Amino acid sequence: MAANGELGGGPPLEDRLRNLILSHSEGPSATKPPLQGPVSQSSASPGPETPPSLSSPSSRGGLASRASRKRPNQAQRRQMSAQLSIPIDTRPQNQLPQRPYGGRGHGRDGYHRGQEPRSATFRPPSLGNEMPNAPLTAMPFPCRPRHQPSHSYQGPMAARKSQLGLPQPPMHRGDPILPYQMPGMSSVPPRPSDSRSQIRQGQGAPDINTRGRQFNGPGEEVLMAQAELLESLCRTIVADAEIETSEIMEKEGFRLKIEAVAQFVITEHERTQNDFLDFPPESVQLKCFGSLASGFATKASDMDLGLLSPLSRIQPDAPGSPIPRLVEKAFLEIGLGARLLTQTRVPIIKVCEKPPEELRLALLAERAKWERGANEDHDEDEASGAQDSHAAGGSQPAESQAQGDGLTGEQRLQGFKQNGSSGLSAYNSYHGSAKRLLRKLGGRDMTHSNAGDFSAEDVKLLNQVCLAFVEGLADSNLRDRLLRYRSLNRYDLSSPKNCRTLLGVLTQVEGEHMALLWESRPFRERDESRNAAAEAAVRLWRALQDSPDYGRDPLVYQKELQLAVERMKRISSIQVLLLAQAQGESAANYCSRAVRLLQDLGGNDSRARADTLLPTTIEHYVGGIYNPTIRQQVKDFQQAHGISNLRAIGRAHKSLQLAVEYEACLAKGLYHEQDAARVRQYIDFLRAPAAQTSPGGHLSGVIPLPPGSASLLANIRQLGDPSRAAPNQPRDRYSSALEFPKSGVGVQCDINFSAHLAVQNTLLLRCYSHCDPRVRPLVLFVKHWAKVRRINTPYRGTLGSYGYSLMMLHYLVNIAQPFVCPNLQQLARPPDPALAPQQAEETLLCKGRNIQFWRDEAEIVRLARDNALTQNRESVGELLRGFFEYYAKGGPPMATLPCRSFDWGRDVISLRTHGGLLSKQAKGWTGAKTVVESSSSAAAPPPPQNSTSLLLPNRESSHDPGSTPPTSSAAAAAAAPSQQQAKAQQNKNVEVKEVRYRYLFAIEDPFELDHNVARTVTHAGIVNIRDEFRRAWRIIRNAGRQAGPGSAAAAAGDGSGDGRTGGGVGGGARGGQGQHDGWKQEDLLEDVGRAEEAREMEVFDRLLEELHGVRFHGTGVTEGVGGDDGE
Repeated sequence: MAANGELGGGPPLEDRLRNLILSHSEGPSATKPPLQGPVSQSSASPGPETPPSLSSPSSRGGLASRASRKRPNQAQRRQMSAQLSIPIDTRPQNQLPQRPYGGRGHGRDGYHRGQEPRSATFRPPSLGNEMPNAPLTAMPFPCRPRHQPSHSYQGPMAARKSQLGLPQPPMHRGDPILPYQMPGMSSVPPRPSDSRSQIRQGQGAPDINTRGRQFNGPGEEVLMAQAELLESLCRTIVADAEIETSEIMEKEGFRLKIEAVAQFVITEHERTQNDFLDFPPESVQLKCFGSLASGFATKASDMDLGLLSPLSRIQPDAPGSPIPRLVEKAFLEIGLGARLLTQTRVPIIKVCEKPPEELRLALLAERAKWERGANEDHDEDEASGAQDSHAAGGSQPAESQAQGDGLTGEQRLQGFKQNGSSGLSAYNSYHGSAKRLLRKLGGRDMTHSNAGDFSAEDVKLLNQVCLAFVEGLADSNLRDRLLRYRSLNRYDLSSPKNCRTLLGVLTQVEGEHMALLWESRPFRERDESRNAAAEAAVRLWRALQDSPDYGRDPLVYQKELQLAVERMKRISSIQVLLLAQAQGESAANYCSRAVRLLQDLGGNDSRARADTLLPTTIEHYVGGIYNPTIRQQVKDFQQAHGISNLRAIGRAHKSLQLAVEYEACLAKGLYHEQDAARVRQYIDFLRAPAAQTSPGGHLSGVIPLPPGSASLLANIRQLGDPSRAAPNQPRDRYSSALEFPKSGVGVQCDINFSAHLAVQNTLLLRCYSHCDPRVRPLVLFVKHWAKVRRINTPYRGTLGSYGYSLMMLHYLVNIAQPFVCPNLQQLARPPDPALAPQQAEETLLCKGRNIQFWRDEAEIVRLARDNALTQNRESVGELLRGFFEYYAKGGPPMATLPCRSFDWGRDVISLRTHGGLLSKQAKGWTGAKTVVESSSSAAAPPPPQNSTSLLLPNRESSHDPGSTPPTSSAAAAAAAPSQQQAKAQQNKNVEVKEVRYRYLFAIEDPFELDHNVARTVTHAGIVNIRDEFRRAWRIIRNAGRQAGPGSAAAAAGDGSGDGRTGGGVGGGARGGQGQHDGWKQEDLLEDVGRAEEAREMEVFDRLLEELHGVRFHGTGVTEGVGGDDGE
């Protein structure tokens, strides 16, 4: 009782409890080794003053006194909780640095922990295990242990240790990675039944930070179904994508052939032009890099080669080097297809083994054009201007006076005029001409990346071009209105304190054009609220142009103008008055857009309605048709029959455009003779006058087929939509008439003249592929997935296959727990001070970059076969599941790993660093920037001296892989410019161009640390990529939600089912046909191209049905259905 303070002879109860707590924290028991599990009372005998309520369980059970059953006070309960509820964690705890952003980490299977994922080789910075961020200047890698176990691994593994210090489990059979093991690789044990498997089953596990919470994540059955889906898909993809040995040998034979040609040409050039008489031919090498050399190649992989000639007096990638052009000419003369690309970051020659004769002649003509000194550069603005110049009369901007030779800058500005066309597309073309004029005058438009470099002279010139742009407008009313605004006052713009941007002035021209249309509109909006909102938008626009602060920050003012213009573009009445068919837009889409606008304004497609809305819409619809010939024919059709029905006019437009598209295909010879005869017959039907009338008694635009023509229409249907054929597609800025076909030309390759770092990157990836047999199928699967989903084209704004390989390696090295691959750059051996300079260049430094990593392939392969490099026993399906979850969630915690997912907006993938992540803020990659880069262009054309060929063998034997190039030094000397000429042209041929660096998605190159591998990803590209990751994760997440076997096969899209869609898919299926119990599943690997073709076929079927009043059912046709004109 005294212990409970019920007697008054001792110290106060509060003092006794305080002493009791201090004795438990500082007494002898505190010095004992901690025990695993909750502390029992037998481990520390209570002292004489220990309250009975804090004694051992046995003693508590034997006491029957009233005091032992009394409810403890707050201090006693706190002490009991401290002793009985906290399991002691015997694992070493590391103090981890705080992230500059984001929240707490997320523990395994939903438990919060105060740590983030770390690299397999993480060590505190105090141990000197830091990777340098700058080029290597000394020995940055002190002697240290080669590797450390992952801190994430917690399973009980007691066995021998490998040479890297990793504890090795005993070998057993039955591991899920066995299908991907290397030849001779020992079998590995199954994953231990540790707390992780219990957590996955929803049983929960106590932890020092969980406080007894239970895991509510996916159960074991769901996880197994998801892994089964991915495992089966991966096996299929790897089996189909495996490159054949014969294909590799064919590519290698072609490489040896063109390497011999390159050695001969460069050797002759160095000996005859540079007096390097003992130049060794073997120093010229064509080294293979990329997927074919890294181990991640598929059947469709092209061969990437790097031309290395370290002993050349002028390096092949140096500005003005003649070597690229010499090699190109040599390839052309032996009958290969060769084309030098000079607009790329470094010179590249595209080569094909067996070019078609038409292509070969075109390549020779292009080469001859360059030798004559013709300008080979094509201005992209000119190309886009030519495409966008749909003026109502099909005219082009007139700038002949502005670009005449011998004119001064002032004369060019005065002569800069627009022709008589108007409209938004004409203004865009006119803006392209103004940009070219600005560049010719030595100026540039202001952007966020170059605003800080603008001088007073730059501002003055830019303002002058902006004013000339407005004064040269063909619409005098528009020009006078603009010049009355304060923001375009000539006096104010003569001062460098007030600056405008050319893009901002273009926006102002477009907006004022819309404001003028608003003033002259013949009808109002649908209701008073919409009309009031539209009037408010126009008032805001007018006030903005007279803003007194327009010159304080021209870029902010430009953004305000753009936002105001976007508001006016959403006004329905203005959209009708601006109605125009875009280049490449189908007639069906154009007509649907016009009908929607008519309905948005409250109109009705009926001649019975006596208002101006329908006639005005029809007038602007006809006037906006892109093709001037079709435009006139539709206009004649309308006037001849007095048609006042928009859908009927739309049908006439669709039929005439379809006939023009078929004629274009016939002109290019796209059809066989039998099909061509059917197409000609069908064109006659399309151009026949419409005879079918609607119930209202007027022409509906439907063209009825003659009796017995159902088979003809069925054949036309099978030929497909002619609008998708190449002759009817807009010019692709990324394609060229000299582009090589994808097949039928033998071996193709790209020869890069600055591939030193690329070769090292390839070797690093090859070493990673040796680390574990699961790496290669994982990378191949992700590359195939990105390809079929159309998100692997850098020049179209997405990410290349190299970037996806780095994404997968980042996950395997830093996120998967335990890690699958060690960090090879962190395991680099200390440099040998006795290395020769050539060896140091190959293993330590390359182009000033630190290229050290563990590159002993033989040792990596041997240790991988002994299962000495990883303790991870997850299947390929489980790793793929984690990969897609990691990149799909966008920052929130993951369900089955103690980390958060990848934050696309903040994180930078850095394979070389601890943890694998850097922040964009730390890298300085926080916003897009435009930089001026100098790239080497081709050397100047040689003077016309002799037409003797570089190589003398006749072209009939040029395809023989065993043919040997001749040794004709005189021919090589005749074709190459002299050394003095090359040096004189070196500076002249440095091409300066603006390059856009984007950091919407950031992947640091393993060696070139200032290079963002994902810099090509645009805003549309990052949206597409992230959407595809979310789509993939949605499919994977739903894979195990159906009961019964076969759910994984259904999720993979096995083609069964009736097409019903389950709501769990989230947004419906995009062509996947898998179905189970009414649940329609999407196909994870659905080919976007094939799905688009299927949708285009459906659209084409609907077009034919509308034009001819029929219905398709399977392969049959039902005639006489009739058309709907909207009445």
